[in-house]
Amino acid sequence: QVQLVESGGGQVQAGGSLRLSCAASGRTFSTYKVGWFRQAPGKEREFVAAIRWNGYGTYYTNSVKGRFTISKDNAKSTVYLQMNDLQAEDTALYYCATDRGKSTGISSWKNRDEYDYWGQGTQVTVSS
Repeated sequence: QVQLVESGGGQVQAGGSLRLSCAASGRTFSTYKVGWFRQAPGKEREFVAAIRWNGYGTYYTNSVKGRFTISKDNAKSTVYLQMNDLQAEDTALYYCATDRGKSTGISSWKNRDEYDYWGQGTQVTVSS
């Protein structure tokens, strides 16, 4: 089992920045990737970004490229999501998720069924 705890959410003005953290505990040594998803009210949960846990590789949805950066600190078992130039449409509950060690192609990292463990989420609210 892997436990995930997100933090760092809050309320910011449009154009502002936030850094989300996802702290992992438990059997993290078998993890292949960690992803960030978000869900706005009345909408489906959507992929934001993902990073390979051991090794290199990142993947972003088009709407956040150039504004968001995903990174990791393996020693701290933590993944970060630096979000710059936030816009009202970025308002959502942000979740991190990880898997049981599925080594899959990067193009599949955006799929929710690639992930087995989910955190409780952290709220990001951007006011215009």
